Amino acid sequence: MNLTKSLYLLACCTLFSTSVFASAEQAIAAAEAARKAAAEVGYEWRDTAKMIKDAKKLASEGKTDEAAKLAKKAQMQGEDAIAQYQSEHKRYQQNH
Repeated sequence: MNLTKSLYLLACCTLFSTSVFASAEQAIAAAEAARKAAAEVGYEWRDTAKMIKDAKKLASEGKTDEAAKLAKKAQMQGEDAIAQYQSEHKRYQQNH
């Protein structure tokens, strides 16, 4: 996936994060999209996938508030990873 598509996915994730999640499943989907966008550019952080897995488990146990909260943290990690990629990419372009 190229940078444009990754940025598009990040924008979609950000839109999800500005609204109230109707369910833990929506929060988990947004987190997964942010994780995938970061992975596509090689910047997925170590714990993001585990956090999503744990959020899914919490949701399956009926702990939807906890699941949504954890998924939101995972989403933020994905978004921060994309921001890190963009920063490093920009810095590299300026120096080469």
